[in-house]
Amino acid sequence: MDIVFLRQLQLEAVIGIHDWERKTPQPLLMDLEIATDVRRAAASDRIQDALDYHAVAQRISEYVATSEFQLVETLAEGCAELILRKFTASWLRLTLHKPNAVANAASVGIVIERGSRKQ
Repeated sequence: MDIVFLRQLQLEAVIGIHDWERKTPQPLLMDLEIATDVRRAAASDRIQDALDYHAVAQRISEYVATSEFQLVETLAEGCAELILRKFTASWLRLTLHKPNAVANAASVGIVIERGSRKQ
């Protein structure tokens, strides 16, 4: 299994349970690892044969920007479902960071894995 990854994708969303969190978008960071087979793309050197990480980043950014969930769990699950469906991935690991959630912590968040690592 090969993995395409994106690290610290910068996002903004209205997210949280507190009134002040519902008023303005907050910064989020996302790390993604997506299972794929890169052999075809490596042989052809064509983006059409690859998992286009730019397209993944753009689609996730659009989805997150228009969301208004209360929980990072809900947002992470929605992003995972979108990637598995739209980009026909068999497995992914998604880490969603919410940097400003706790004053004395660099970040809080969630790590989820969905799908099967077997190809």
